[in-house]
Amino acid sequence: MEGGKWEDLSTDLLVDIFNRVGIESLLLDVPLVCKSWYKTSLNPMCWQHLIFPTSYFKLHQILNEMLERLERKNPEDLSFTAFVKFIVNRSCGNATIIKLPDCCTEEALEYVAKQKNLEMLTIGKYHLKEIVTQIGLYCNNFISLSAPFNYFGKDEAFALVSSLPKLKYLDLHGGTLDKEAVVMILQGCKQLVDLDVSNSFSFNEDDFEILELVSHIHSFICQGSYIKPDWHYADYSLLNNSPSEELLFFPLCVM
Repeated sequence: MEGGKWEDLSTDLLVDIFNRVGIESLLLDVPLVCKSWYKTSLNPMCWQHLIFPTSYFKLHQILNEMLERLERKNPEDLSFTAFVKFIVNRSCGNATIIKLPDCCTEEALEYVAKQKNLEMLTIGKYHLKEIVTQIGLYCNNFISLSAPFNYFGKDEAFALVSSLPKLKYLDLHGGTLDKEAVVMILQGCKQLVDLDVSNSFSFNEDDFEILELVSHIHSFICQGSYIKPDWHYADYSLLNNSPSEELLFFPLCVM
């Protein structure tokens, strides 16, 4: 029996496949296979899971390849913020999972936080108070936030509990956390099933009060957490500075 052709696969099946291949392949590989694959790659449902490369160098590599294919040596400069918006707009509001690179700008993050169908978000170092408040306003289905290596104090915890009371998954590993903030999260986010505060400056991993509060949580990871002597939390709120300058450039018309 003769096998079928790749271009003859149904649109629904192709969408399911393309939604798993990643941003780089959707931009640079899939559209070049055949006309049907190119057409399907423009389907918003292929862009539900947007996992950006974590490093600036990988992003720069992707953009350089796009420039070469478009034969543009001196393209009109556009910011990395515009690139993120371009990718997010491909989903036409259908993106449910977004993982942003560490070099993401505050403006790009604010744009992402307004995607109404967003359920899961991974970010770098940012002012979490403003972001979680915005997510709470726009994203009714939001259940998972991963924000490692951030400062997380009582103001951030209050914003999280107030804006995202239905949060189920929270990853703050490697961060600087007020113990009071952790207590507020545990008491306020009643639907939390997974909390990771491992390797953070916050509380000792055998803290009795914390362990008592997490008894109802399915997965609580705190290995490596400890109190650092003479640690002044207020001084470290400045660690949450997002990139202030645009780092990447790409042409106005892509794909």
